[in-house]
Amino acid sequence: MASTTAPLKTSRMGSVEPFSIIEGPEAWTAEQYKHRSDWINVLSPQHIAELDAAIAGVERKGVPSAQIHTVSKGDFPLPTLGPYLEAVRNEVVSGRGFALIRGVPVDRYSRRQTTIAYWGMGLYWGKASSNNKKGHMIGHIKDIGQDPSNPLTRLYATHAAQPFHNDSADIVTLLCLRNAKSGGLSSWSSSVSVHNEILRTRPDLAEVLAGPHWFYDRKGEVPPGKKPYFLIPVFNYHEGYLSVNYSDNYFLLSQRHAEVPRLTPAQYEAMELFNKLAASDELRLDYMLQPGEIQLLSNHTQLHARSEFVDYDDIDLRRHLLRLWLAPPNERALPAVYEDIYGGPLTIGSRGGIHVQGTQEHIVLEAE
Repeated sequence: MASTTAPLKTSRMGSVEPFSIIEGPEAWTAEQYKHRSDWINVLSPQHIAELDAAIAGVERKGVPSAQIHTVSKGDFPLPTLGPYLEAVRNEVVSGRGFALIRGVPVDRYSRRQTTIAYWGMGLYWGKASSNNKKGHMIGHIKDIGQDPSNPLTRLYATHAAQPFHNDSADIVTLLCLRNAKSGGLSSWSSSVSVHNEILRTRPDLAEVLAGPHWFYDRKGEVPPGKKPYFLIPVFNYHEGYLSVNYSDNYFLLSQRHAEVPRLTPAQYEAMELFNKLAASDELRLDYMLQPGEIQLLSNHTQLHARSEFVDYDDIDLRRHLLRLWLAPPNERALPAVYEDIYGGPLTIGSRGGIHVQGTQEHIVLEAE
């Protein structure tokens, strides 16, 4: 058991020892980035020209909107922008774990052109996966009036706050199309730094979070032959890496199933501390995404959240983001417990997403 008296070991990603303080760029604090902008990447006129040309090439081929996800990297050449996007991805995968791209001309593009552009950029980050049981290969983050109190509701389809969590893919990217009337602030923090702080202050709870008895609800998105919940720890040590999987909402929802064991007092205490640290001024960064900006986050080393928002009455003016879930080719290995949350085999470069019986992968241009 980790001790509060013995000095804690330190390690780095690639050679992480369980219950050691992890040093490296992904273990950042808010103070390190309050006055830095090196995580912001601005597209150049040359980048935009390449994007325009690639979109035009797809348009000339007459690809139906529902089949935009069939566009391949070869169909979407980006001579200088492509390597630029790959470098940003590498920083997310093996560096600080987050980045922002600024300057996608969403005000000039039609919705179809924006979708083509976003899909095409994503091809340089990794292989996309389905965002929901409907098979949407690009997700729409928009309030469409769903009830946030319904246990089957995915909160991205509501105006409710989303507490700190990560998603069912290696990387999540979000392209902002429109902001809300008020609210909708994006926040993120390093789950590695949360891990380190819990290890320093409550090593007993670090062991609880690394324990096997965390039941995770599927919110009705159940693959064939599977139960509506599964087991996955919060802290996962595997082949020299720490990968964090956290969503207190999904852990708490598992309690609606009578056969699932009740969460223990220690688990509740661990979640309370985890939430407090993730949202703390010391570890949290806040940013209001603007139209044309893309946020990229590693789901293994970062957590993200969103504040509640008030939207416009006109549905066409409402807050709207597009989401890609991606599997980069240069990711880490994951333990077998991720097969449930990733919907199947854990092949690097081809994993993640929601997969249920009857799912047909396609693209939609509007939230539904």
